[in-house]
Amino acid sequence: MNEVVGSHDLLLVTLDTLRYDVAQELAAAGRIPNLARHLPGGAWERRHAPGSFTYASHQAMFAGFLPTPAAPGPHPRLFAARFAGSESTAGGTFVHDTADLVSGLAAVGYRTVCIGGVGFFNKQAPLGSVLPGMFQESHWEPEFGVTSPTSFEAQVACAEKVIAGLPAEQRLFLFVNVASLHQPNWFHLPGATREAGDTRASHAAALEYVDRHMGRLLAAAAGRRPCFAIVCSDHGTAYGEDGYTGHRIGHDVVWTVPYAHFFLESSRDSAAAPSSGPFLGEDR
Repeated sequence: MNEVVGSHDLLLVTLDTLRYDVAQELAAAGRIPNLARHLPGGAWERRHAPGSFTYASHQAMFAGFLPTPAAPGPHPRLFAARFAGSESTAGGTFVHDTADLVSGLAAVGYRTVCIGGVGFFNKQAPLGSVLPGMFQESHWEPEFGVTSPTSFEAQVACAEKVIAGLPAEQRLFLFVNVASLHQPNWFHLPGATREAGDTRASHAAALEYVDRHMGRLLAAAAGRRPCFAIVCSDHGTAYGEDGYTGHRIGHDVVWTVPYAHFFLESSRDSAAAPSSGPFLGEDR
């Protein structure tokens, strides 16, 4: 990452509440083509979430603890705060001297921007202001939230406006928390009703909705220079498995999440990505 930070814009997208099994099924069935074209072999990487709900998971991710590969480690991390005894800080890790990645990137010249989605980013109360408060600039509107059937396209429009307003030389770290997968999501499934509520099928339909607009976000992110993108879930959610519903519980469908990172070539030129080899995973 030391070859990337400073030369590339950075994009982190959390598909809030997205389950690994649903994400993988849709990729294999060709139902999310805009995302699948960036996945190695067209498949998501199976990882373990750093938390079982949005607030805890994002606090960890903003400290550099991205979802961990679902295999024995330790796994070298992409980003890490300087911390004595870390077993996962490697030669290629971008190490910062601040407590969180957001301020660490700001310290090396990045403009840090948050486009929030779920309630922990709505800035309507002190708790909903903690995570967006880490960024130099943050955006949230009711149209971005969980009750809006058009939330992601509204977030993409905001991202396009933010990116278009930046000076050409300004590096950007853009974070987008996508609310569409979170309950309620029944309105994304044709024929579903509020009374019937959310289901695994409506969760899948919400991911298809997000994919239809993902190409616009990725194109905007790479519109000024090459961009390194991370797209992942922060946690999954249960739809009746073993009697469980929702998240903030210790069930496998909550802890197991999809993850991918990839380079986006700039639409302004054909600059090649650094030839530093594959990035490894995340651990402590």
